[in-house]
Amino acid sequence: MMFTLENFYQSREWTQLKTGLMFERMDADGILRCARCGEPIVARYDCIGHHVIELTDANVTDAAVSLNPDNIELVHFRCHNAIHERFGTYQRRVFLVYGAPCAGKSTWVRENASADDLILDIDALWEAVCVSDRYHKPPRLAQNVFGLRDCMIDQIRVRAGKWRRAFVVGGYPLRAERDRMCGLIGAEPVFIDTDKADCLARAENDKWRGYVSDWFDAYSE
Repeated sequence: MMFTLENFYQSREWTQLKTGLMFERMDADGILRCARCGEPIVARYDCIGHHVIELTDANVTDAAVSLNPDNIELVHFRCHNAIHERFGTYQRRVFLVYGAPCAGKSTWVRENASADDLILDIDALWEAVCVSDRYHKPPRLAQNVFGLRDCMIDQIRVRAGKWRRAFVVGGYPLRAERDRMCGLIGAEPVFIDTDKADCLARAENDKWRGYVSDWFDAYSE
């Protein structure tokens, strides 16, 4: 594959390298610690591979930089943000944040995004255009909501605007659907891996619990 900054982080080579490094760098107790703050990285989705020598259009095709384990630190998402903000530079990255309803996707994004980041949350779009609750989606408004979503997807795809990072938030239970979206917008998948029992416990009513059960029935790894 000919790497670019837009496709590198969803490439098989990067995914396999990062996964291998996560296992290699666990301590004797099976704990992976952040290379910057030293605290445990508890959730897989909270682990970012940080290139010490920052990737650019000029060096992303150089495996001695982009795929060199000695050039990669494993850090918390929040620590990765702090690293770049400290030095006033930021490489654009796009994240597809997916998981079951009530898994905590939107909460995780709010905890990790900054004011300069673009967030596309399909549930938030529904809330923004109608008076219904978060998981009630009137069919008559579907064309309008999906039109807004597609417009923002196109902006992310062509990197329109001056945002630093973009977070695309949704259920995306099907692997083929996730792969298509990641390829379209050059995104890294971030799976908010919350088990079914916890999602059901967070659901506010039977309707929401139905959405949770439907997602797990459809989910493919």
